Amino acid sequence: MGFELNEEQRMVRDMVRDLARNEIAPRAAEVDKTEEFPAENIRKMAELGLLGLPYPEDLGGGGGDYLSYAIAVEEIARACGSTALIYAAHVSLGCGPIYNFGTEAQKQKWLPHLCSGQGLAAFGLTEPEAGSDAGATRTTAVRDGPFYLLNGSKMWITSGAIADVVNCTAKTDSEGGTRGISCFLVEKGTPGFLPGKNEPKMGLKGSVTSALALENCRVPAENLLGQEGEGFKQMLITLDAGRISIGAMALGLAQAALDEAIQYSKERVQFAQPIARFQAIQWMIADMATEIDAARLMVYRAAARKDAGLAFTKEAAMAKLFASEVAERAAFKALQIHGGYGYSREYPVERIYRDQRLCTIGEGTSEIQRLVIARQVLGRF
Repeated sequence: MGFELNEEQRMVRDMVRDLARNEIAPRAAEVDKTEEFPAENIRKMAELGLLGLPYPEDLGGGGGDYLSYAIAVEEIARACGSTALIYAAHVSLGCGPIYNFGTEAQKQKWLPHLCSGQGLAAFGLTEPEAGSDAGATRTTAVRDGPFYLLNGSKMWITSGAIADVVNCTAKTDSEGGTRGISCFLVEKGTPGFLPGKNEPKMGLKGSVTSALALENCRVPAENLLGQEGEGFKQMLITLDAGRISIGAMALGLAQAALDEAIQYSKERVQFAQPIARFQAIQWMIADMATEIDAARLMVYRAAARKDAGLAFTKEAAMAKLFASEVAERAAFKALQIHGGYGYSREYPVERIYRDQRLCTIGEGTSEIQRLVIARQVLGRF
């Protein structure tokens, strides 16, 4: 297996890295402080065609591969975790189900709009009683002539209150278990679709994370994604791809932590020399660099398998698990290297430490990833 990026992938990396360094990174601290949605960042990303990067050009996308998209997420996260989360949720979780399971009419209606950045898409799976147990969905959908009436609630929905369309799961067969779950495209402004409060979060504060209520929400029948009963399977397939992007996001945050640790250790003088000369610091940086390199190979491998049409469920779960836990360790070490200054909001590592914490939770906790991996490895017995 080759590990060198091709010319197109390098061009994407360099383009996004330039944008991230010059436009996104300088705003990151202010985004975190004000908790304002980074609309200007999203606009500039849209101008470069990033919001539809892995989708076909005839649907308004950039025609790139999934590895290029993962690289883009990594570079953006290296500059601003909030912007990376908005981007990853929109592309993989929001647009992915429409592209993979939508009718031609649904694709033509939504993907050019979403890929151009004129609007965002969101993923409405999590509920108060359905987190890791995604099959415990309680939202219901009852056919009413040319409509479905949806009733229930969603929570922790990235961009939920501001998205133009949300992929929502609901039970169309109350006795069907996970096979009774279907997925619907719920448009902003639909009667009975009521965005709730935005969660006050520990990190990633520029990303809007919303509760959503569905109260006799009248969704046109043509907004059913695929067939009734296919929703749970659709969401699991979507999460497989989404885990690659969260792994890439964790990777970017880990690299940002390493960048800050290297720079600070060369500048900070104690005992009449830069602390980078102390073996204790060198070993921490060596461990960070080694683990980040390994995580990058795992994330890129999972993306490359997806591009090649190979099974990637196990590889995506491994990449997400490892990269997110590497980010946790890297952020811890970077803050430790900064000492007291790392605990101050004047230095980026404090923000990185908070931002990366979601990566071991969102799109399947580390514990769920280990279950996925174990089932893939053990098979049926």
